[in-house]
Amino acid sequence: MTVKIGQRIKSFKVVDRSLRATEASEQRKVQPPIQLDETLERPELLVGVTYKIKSPLFEHALYVTINDILLNVATPFEQRRPFEIFINSKNMDHFQWIVALTRIMSAVLRKGGDCTFLVEELKAVFDPRGGYLKKGGVYMPSIVAEIGAVLERHLIAIGMLQTQAPDEAQQRYLAERRAAWEASQGAAALEPGEGFPPGAQLCSQCHTQAVVKLEGCASCLNCGHSKCG
Repeated sequence: MTVKIGQRIKSFKVVDRSLRATEASEQRKVQPPIQLDETLERPELLVGVTYKIKSPLFEHALYVTINDILLNVATPFEQRRPFEIFINSKNMDHFQWIVALTRIMSAVLRKGGDCTFLVEELKAVFDPRGGYLKKGGVYMPSIVAEIGAVLERHLIAIGMLQTQAPDEAQQRYLAERRAAWEASQGAAALEPGEGFPPGAQLCSQCHTQAVVKLEGCASCLNCGHSKCG
């Protein structure tokens, strides 16, 4: 192909187009991944999950929605991080503190970094009127603590926290202890997820109503803690 040059040539340089393409590709590879911080603008689309909280302290259920942002999609640095949180309910009595809590939590989430500390801070809040037992005998010291438990469940689901579930050996041990208690009491076996025996006491370690007398010793059928060692 002939190219007509209408101006005087002052200088020239030979360029290898394949080399330039390679350099551009290498530049893209070393480009640092996008990190979540307060300078990152909210995208139009976020991925959200809604959790339901039904507490005896409230007439109506609370619905906790956590929206996540997807960073560095389709790259080795792809990650999903919580970006904002909303709580909705028909009960308007606690509207002010719910709005304040979600705004503060959302601000912390958008700053990036390690936000997992929020779980322990929320779960450590105790209601002066006393907590309540959820289905399955799990004790919740307050409604704020249950919001913390929901956040913990979400962070485990997206890989930011590791689950604290017992390993296979501990699960077998707990199943054996439970079977031994049921045999000693002549009690009917409960299906998994249906809770723990009636009359069980609250465990000081796992905060579950699962402590029974077994071989003369108070033992927890949920975590295995025993006062006899």
